[in-house]
Amino acid sequence: MADRPVRKPRKLIELQVHSAERVGPHLIRIVAGGDGYRHFTDNGFTDAYVKVLFPLPDVTYPEPFDMETIRAELPREVWPRTRTYSVRAHNPHTREITIDFVHHGDEGLAGPWAAQAKPGDTVRLLGPGGAYAPDPQADWHLFIGDESAYPAISASLERLPAAAKAVALLEVGSADEQPPGTVPETHPDLDLSTTWITRDGGPTLLDTLRALDFPTGRVHAFVHGEAGTVKELRRHLVDERGVDRGDISFSGYWRKGRDEDGFQADKAAEKAAEREAEQRT
Repeated sequence: MADRPVRKPRKLIELQVHSAERVGPHLIRIVAGGDGYRHFTDNGFTDAYVKVLFPLPDVTYPEPFDMETIRAELPREVWPRTRTYSVRAHNPHTREITIDFVHHGDEGLAGPWAAQAKPGDTVRLLGPGGAYAPDPQADWHLFIGDESAYPAISASLERLPAAAKAVALLEVGSADEQPPGTVPETHPDLDLSTTWITRDGGPTLLDTLRALDFPTGRVHAFVHGEAGTVKELRRHLVDERGVDRGDISFSGYWRKGRDEDGFQADKAAEKAAEREAEQRT
């Protein structure tokens, strides 16, 4: 496989909202920029993600805003809440970052914020992180995900070499919720097959993957979305299709019934249990 981009430490990035646009029934696109863009470093990953910070109301934070100081001086329960989002695009010429937020009404933290965001609002980020970029030496590419994975999948499709072969299995709530711009229109030579799967009935992502006629050659797969679904998809690819684990980028972005705080706590507990099990063997 090609060498992966080098990870770089996350930095606090303070930007101002330049525009907020609803680009789908449940997607809001925030474009933010300003002088703080100088702290954003392109790490080369197409699944580049940032931690969006949401200060708690009625809490006085140090000025200038600094997470290291906050962590050192304030109790954990009043630290800003974080939500993880993929960077849909960044433009060093305009010094702007684009992030797509999923919005489902008043529930949650980030979606309602994005729905009310207006030009001039401050948005603070930590990042970017990341772990995946398409391998140009792969024979074909497989992308599977729900709304939370659209930005990274879109960025990855745009990165593919000319005439590359790709298959995308994308999940959406219903047929009328398919967002525009997920499949890049500026990549006319891309050999792309896209299948939309709806959650309101019909085959699931796993059903669709099982029925997929794999192209020949080595696949490089990107499988991200709801944690339980990702686990099933990965198991099928490795155990039933024989795909090498090293050729799959997989991650649960969220888990049904849990907000991100709870989900991250679950993941931390799972990793701790894994480390304990390894120490016992």
